[in-house]
Amino acid sequence: MRLLLTNDDGIHAEGLEALERIARQLSDDIWIVAPEYEQSGASRALTLSEPVRVRKLDDRRFAVSGTPTDCVMLGMSELIKGAKPDLVLSGVNRGANIAEDVTMSGTVAGAIEGMAMGVPAIALSQTGGPKPHEPFFEAAEVFAPGIIKRLLEIGWPKDVVINLNFPNRPISEITEVEVTRQGFRDVQVRHAERRSDLRGRDYYWMGFRQERSQPEEGTDLRAIYEGKISVTPLHIDLTHAETVFKMRGVLGGAPPKA
Repeated sequence: MRLLLTNDDGIHAEGLEALERIARQLSDDIWIVAPEYEQSGASRALTLSEPVRVRKLDDRRFAVSGTPTDCVMLGMSELIKGAKPDLVLSGVNRGANIAEDVTMSGTVAGAIEGMAMGVPAIALSQTGGPKPHEPFFEAAEVFAPGIIKRLLEIGWPKDVVINLNFPNRPISEITEVEVTRQGFRDVQVRHAERRSDLRGRDYYWMGFRQERSQPEEGTDLRAIYEGKISVTPLHIDLTHAETVFKMRGVLGGAPPKA
């Protein structure tokens, strides 16, 4: 099985090292194409207004001056020699990619680009901050290989990507996998903090407040809060079908006059 690995934290990220160790338990045919620098929050951005440069680190490892989407597209179309990958793995992200965050996530976007190019894809993220006396990515490394193998046995539709999130718990306390739906927070956690540079000019640092929602049962948020591994099938059809059906009866036909 040929694997393409990417991420949004950059070619030197610890999460990418963890992903490679995960991938080695699945195959020896591994290609890595990742951003030269961190691209968190890049979503599905494609670099169009400037050249994209590739730095070859070894025969199957490349650093790209663009986004995760650039990386997967270039990996598939230019950099991987011979057969295209059988699976794209994106991550392991430092921090969760759940709820509405998935629409901004470069990690999820890397998986989506794999799916868009006809290859099954999985995004992997590790929740929380560093755990005392334990490697940060331990939960993902311990549980991801078995989950990925099982997912490949089961299979999933061609227009779907799998979003895996691992809780910030000791290994002994992680006892359950839950297949979830995407949740939505009931509090606004994104914010901009205003600061001043040494010349007295204002600048802003974007970030997230550490505030918890009250998520519904069955959501990715709830599963992570409860210490479960969340497996969420995602697709990029953003159409709201119920509203389509309602509007067709009142807006279809000839354009309304002003």
